[in-house]
Amino acid sequence: MAARRATRWHIAVFLAPAVLVYTAVMILPLFGTLNLSLYRAEGFVGLANFRTLFGDPHWSEQFWNALRNNVWFFIIHMLVQNPIGILLAALLSSPRLRLAAFYRTAIFIPTILSFVIVGFVWKLILSPIWGIAPSMLQAVGLKFLFQPFLGQEETALTTLALISVWQFVGIPMMLIYAALLSIPDEVLEAAEMDGITGWSRFWKVQLPLILPAIGIISILTFVGNFNAFDLIYVAQGALAGPNFATDILGTFLYRTFFGFQLQLGDPNMGAAIATAMFLIILAGVCVYLFAIQTRLRRYQF
Repeated sequence: MAARRATRWHIAVFLAPAVLVYTAVMILPLFGTLNLSLYRAEGFVGLANFRTLFGDPHWSEQFWNALRNNVWFFIIHMLVQNPIGILLAALLSSPRLRLAAFYRTAIFIPTILSFVIVGFVWKLILSPIWGIAPSMLQAVGLKFLFQPFLGQEETALTTLALISVWQFVGIPMMLIYAALLSIPDEVLEAAEMDGITGWSRFWKVQLPLILPAIGIISILTFVGNFNAFDLIYVAQGALAGPNFATDILGTFLYRTFFGFQLQLGDPNMGAAIATAMFLIILAGVCVYLFAIQTRLRRYQF
């Protein structure tokens, strides 16, 4: 008779603290929010809050405006931040590059800065009254390009998205850099023996091998952008001006749940907005897991 396998109690012991903390700060609040979205002051109302959110013109107009802005915020990160991060990682992984460690550190430092610092500093830089941006552009003969970027509806959201790109481009850079370093030297040497060198080696050999890492970065970007709040709030306030041009789901949720100025907070409608955000993020993650990740070829070294 085969010996009975020993129960590995130590696994449960080591996992228990993380599971308890995660349950306390994530799972229970999530179910609490879902429950709160089904109630009003008079009691249980089922999906009435969602019917109000999507059917009432006052609420639906704000929600769809915030969602459109959020989608644009995400697109800029996908089209600007991640490609630049991949390019920087490819450059920094070159053995011929000197001071690579210094460049990595300099690019990554903004990611550890506070949103308050970043938002306040960039407001000072771009201010048409006391900012240094007009003077810098004037010094190179490009003063005519300056505009009050944060004060115009057409440019405010894009400007904030690019500021966010500047702050967080170091994250995809470091993740892709780590993925590039994990490629065995034998693979690169074989490519070099076949005459594939330089950028051709990156496009034909390295890039296909790091596609799973790029997929992970993409879904992290999606989740992070649809949870964004801090930078918009610091730079434009809870009203996400001008004229709600920078309003995203995070600021819309904040104003609704906690109230702002003379507007009273409505925790039930705020919970409904939070639930809608959760479902949007959940749908995006599921699309990635079941439609994209399964198609990405993984290489075992």
